[in-house]
Amino acid sequence: MNKVLITGAGTGFGHEAAMRLAVKGFHVTATVEIWAQVQTLKRQAAERGVTLHVEKLDVTNEGDRKKALGWDIEILVNNAGVLEGGSVLDIPGENMRNQFEVNVIGPLLLTQGIAKQMVKRGTGRIVWVSSREGLNTNPFTGIYSASKHAVEAIAETMSLELQEFGIEVATVNPGPFLTGFNDRGFETWKSWEDDPSERLFDYSKLAFPRAQFNPEPVYVTLTAVAAGEIDTYRNLEPKSMLEETKHLIEAPWNKKIKDGLGTRPASLQHSFEMKPETPMPE
Repeated sequence: MNKVLITGAGTGFGHEAAMRLAVKGFHVTATVEIWAQVQTLKRQAAERGVTLHVEKLDVTNEGDRKKALGWDIEILVNNAGVLEGGSVLDIPGENMRNQFEVNVIGPLLLTQGIAKQMVKRGTGRIVWVSSREGLNTNPFTGIYSASKHAVEAIAETMSLELQEFGIEVATVNPGPFLTGFNDRGFETWKSWEDDPSERLFDYSKLAFPRAQFNPEPVYVTLTAVAAGEIDTYRNLEPKSMLEETKHLIEAPWNKKIKDGLGTRPASLQHSFEMKPETPMPE
């Protein structure tokens, strides 16, 4: 398998994975959401001395999704995504719907067509860039987390449904990494069409609640999973958060509904204390 499609390759994980897969000799179709990003990505690839086939592909656009069916894709990396930060009780409905359209529905509709092409060939690989938030939850990222929980359900089901056809499915689950993605998500409240006086929280005082890691481990893992060099289904980074993640998955089984009532959780308070773009100490 040589022909790779990576969505959301204009920035972050998808951008770097596209470059690295091209260096490895893959034929990479790197897609971006808007036309303005096309020439920028072409220039960046040229500066790094790699060859990318750059296309505009907004996963929520039916015409763009149909266009992708003509590219004979053998490896699909569903990386495109957005983060809508804010309380689940404050985020407007339009923003919720957009979160799911971009993170869940659009990528799944794209995958439906490409996966059926893979089935006809009897080979293929589908990589879902999920999140640690697809396994856990945190204050102010609940809608994003819900979308990634949906991705987890879709990917795991897809791995079962495509098994007999020889199609590989994997997930990559990044934790908090400093790419700008998390901090941008905590700025989206500025364009909400709502009544600010009705909000539970003052978002001008909040920031992404955790220090963030250098993204290099995700670049390495995502590239290797897409290339078929790693064969594990679920791939969480950083690996140092693996035990914490598993513990938090188990925690709701022991939680009592009155635990902590009337107090602010420490995980929520962190958003008031953290500064944007705080790196994890070396």
